[in-house]
Amino acid sequence: MKFGYTILYVQDVPRTVAFYEAAFGLAPRFVHESGDFGEMETGATALAFSSLALITQLGKNPRPAVAGAPCCEIAFTTPDVAAAVERAVQAGAALVQAPEPMPWGQTVAYVNDCNGFLVELCTPMGAEHAPSCSRWPARWRAGRRPRAGARAQARASGGIRG
Repeated sequence: MKFGYTILYVQDVPRTVAFYEAAFGLAPRFVHESGDFGEMETGATALAFSSLALITQLGKNPRPAVAGAPCCEIAFTTPDVAAAVERAVQAGAALVQAPEPMPWGQTVAYVNDCNGFLVELCTPMGAEHAPSCSRWPARWRAGRRPRAGARAQARASGGIRG
């Protein structure tokens, strides 16, 4: 099996495609003539947008798994997070968190896109970005990189900011 798409449900697909092109430098891969579906060129896995009208026509009702919970976060890696944030904000993104070095070695920033989705802009994560950190639990300091869920749990408990 291969992971093929992440689809975000939005009011206005053409506006969203134009925003992602301006804010993050992504090229449109495909936009249906109806304006109800579009994909961005992001490599092997597509970032796609579907209109809420289309998904409703198809009899689906997308909503968060838990009421009031965020529906998702997408992330783009870049060697220059500050420049990526500046470009995104100039294109209309709302700054959520300015670039900040994280204990696990990445620089991370957050913006909200034109639809309010949370977008993480961060440096790539690799072996060179995994220094020992006394704030990490012992199993993480032993050289095992934390799972994304474990990082999120640590953030929520106040163990890791970001």
